[in-house]
Amino acid sequence: MIDYIELIENSNVYDAAIVTPLTRAKKISDNSKNNVFLKREDLQPVFSFKIRGAYNKICSLTIEQKKLGVITASAGNHAQGVAFSAKRLGISAVVVMPETTPKIKIDAVSSYGAKVVLFGESYSDAAAHAEQLSKTSNASYIHPFDDPQVIAGQGTIALEILEQFSRLEQSDRPEKGTPDIIFVCIGGGGLAAGIATYIKHKSPNTKVIGVQADDSNAMARSIDEKTIVTLDEVGIFADGVAVKTVGKETFRLCQLYLDEIILVNTDEICSAIKDVFEDTRVLLEPAGALAVAGAKQYLKKNKLLGLNVVVTASGANVNFDRLRHVSERTEFAERRESVLAINLTERSGILREFCATLGARNITEFNYRLSHKSKALLYVGISIKDAPDLEALMRHLAEKNYHATDLTDNETAKLHVRHMIGGHAQKGLSEVLYRFQFPEKPGALMTFLRNMDTDWNISLFHYRNHGADFGRVLCGLQIPSDSKKKFQLFLQSLQFPYFDETDNVAYKLFLS
Repeated sequence: MIDYIELIENSNVYDAAIVTPLTRAKKISDNSKNNVFLKREDLQPVFSFKIRGAYNKICSLTIEQKKLGVITASAGNHAQGVAFSAKRLGISAVVVMPETTPKIKIDAVSSYGAKVVLFGESYSDAAAHAEQLSKTSNASYIHPFDDPQVIAGQGTIALEILEQFSRLEQSDRPEKGTPDIIFVCIGGGGLAAGIATYIKHKSPNTKVIGVQADDSNAMARSIDEKTIVTLDEVGIFADGVAVKTVGKETFRLCQLYLDEIILVNTDEICSAIKDVFEDTRVLLEPAGALAVAGAKQYLKKNKLLGLNVVVTASGANVNFDRLRHVSERTEFAERRESVLAINLTERSGILREFCATLGARNITEFNYRLSHKSKALLYVGISIKDAPDLEALMRHLAEKNYHATDLTDNETAKLHVRHMIGGHAQKGLSEVLYRFQFPEKPGALMTFLRNMDTDWNISLFHYRNHGADFGRVLCGLQIPSDSKKKFQLFLQSLQFPYFDETDNVAYKLFLS
């Protein structure tokens, strides 16, 4: 039987890893009314905790094994840990990564001198290929999670948490010298296994709760079914935990020592990324924010107050191009934006009337395409305070005889339909297309619509508030022949830029 406590306490990690700080997250704490502390593994040299297990395992190899080099498979963070450790120890390294791995992680691994091989769509595909390469090359395979030395290396985080928590200032740590709950993310289970094993031996009253993405829930499924389950597919948004099959040893330890596993969705993860950014000005990767998302959900659902909570901020290797998606989904997760489909009777000025009905509410998105002589259908995003505020908005619209359908939780609407509203103009429709850019401020869209003549029928309208300095509108208009001069005077009177896009090739191909 492996003595994990001894293995963790004697792990060789600090020639490569650092003792990361345990810091109180003020805003997250205030919002949840608990004392929430972040274990800042995003501050490691490779921006994730994976360096601990990788370095500990490679150090345990014999001299002969080190001469033959190492090989591993990883979605990114373990790969960087192995590459960094191998370079530090003067050992050759090959890293097999899924083809879906973010470029930032591939570039980082390459920068440490490791050879990168891209194979498959998930970690499991890459792992099978890496194990085959290991057999033919005799290089030592460094498993990302299912290895006692790797598990022990990750378990040093638990050792640090207990030591650091006991030394916190009284103002940060009311009354108690140990955490009430520790939340830890789970992919293959190495981090959760190491932390839970050590905590339950040293602080048995501390709960350890694992957190998984709901589309990569192999450990949760396996524990529920009391046998290791292989998922048919996994989500790739939280690519660092996209594991189809957990390890035998990590499954055994998680089954023994975890108190619970909870699942979070993409919107909750995005919201957690934003929360950590507001507290630390650091952008965690989706997998790195997983435990934060779980903590928020668990504390709110169970109405827990005044607890001492530690959360692993486990990685910060995020692709910059994901940030727009993160920003948009955060609003939905926190119920700060609703998406509605609005049925209207088609007539001049109807869009302006609808906007006036919303009053001071901020419109975040407005999509419309004339498709019927008597009916109009809008796709509208509206800022809200919370779920009760959305209910009040729906009642208000019903009282004003607007038929509204709530699409806020509709994945197809949020991922696809919002970008597809449009289509070709009705046959015989005489339409001009203009692009407008105006200063973004509360009421700006309503002001824009109010200045337009009621004789000008809006046949296409697209607006999305991205939080920038300028609002951008694409507008199709039917201008009567006797009103064209008036329309030109309207354009000339504008205090902001406008562009005639009627001859734009994209418009001609897809919208005219």
